[in-house]
This record gives sequence, structure tokens and C-alpha cells, in this order.
Amino acid sequence: MKKYLLWILVLPLLLIGLFSSCSAKPQEIEYGTDGCHFCRMTIVDKQHAAQIVTKKGKAYKFDAIECMVNYRNEMDPESVALYLNNHYTQPGELIDATASVFLISEGIPSPMGAFLTAFATQEEAAIEHNKHGGTLYSWEELLVELNP
Repeated sequence: MKKYLLWILVLPLLLIGLFSSCSAKPQEIEYGTDGCHFCRMTIVDKQHAAQIVTKKGKAYKFDAIECMVNYRNEMDPESVALYLNNHYTQPGELIDATASVFLISEGIPSPMGAFLTAFATQEEAAIEHNKHGGTLYSWEELLVELNP
């Protein structure tokens, strides 16, 4: 009887642990400590970092959006749950990369030299575009631009 009682108590905890450990959610980036999964540089820039999270919950952190895009080519796209990048005007805040607006402008340097920056809205991107020049891209357009 004690054996069954133990299983009744332990089994729900095991199931909760199993399912919660595989949830697709971003991990906090430890700036100055975490390394880029693609180029191995230390992630320090809170305006240009990025992250891929798989459906199994594994997070890959990057020091620049272009590193994330390049590493994306090495992954099975079906395994990815989230593509995230930092929001330029809200440093350290991760936003959905597939809904972001991107600016490539030599007026805004990025860690790997692609001058690639992400914004949450078209309006925010347009403000920086007016200040710095360059070209605006959607996620799909960016993928084509960086992977001709």
C-alpha cells in the first residue's frame, strides 16, 4: 500500500517536471558572461543580442542578430519554437524576431559588423531610419538579404 501511495504522490511531480522542462521559453541572457553560440564572442550588447528557442526548450544565445540568422541555417526549422532579438529602443528586452522590423544602417554599429538592428514597430524603425539612413527589412526580407 505504501508503494502505491508513494507513486500517487511522486508521479504528478515527475510529470510536472517533465513537461515544464520542455517548454519553449527564452532564457535570460547574462550579459558579459554568456557566449554567442555561433561566433563564441561574449554577449555584451543589450541592443543587438538574439536567441533561438527550440520546441524542446533549448535556448541558443547570440551576440548579434546576424549570428542568429547564420546559425538558423544549421538547424532544422521544424525544431524552432521562437526566434527572438533585442529591441533597440528597449535594451535587453527580447521580442519576436519574425514580427520585428530590421534596419541595416552604417549609422548604427552592431557587434559583428553587419550594422543590423531590430525594432518592435515600423514607426520606431522609421525614426531611426530617418536619423541614420540605411534599408528597412521584414524578417522574410532579412533572411533573403543575409542568405542570397
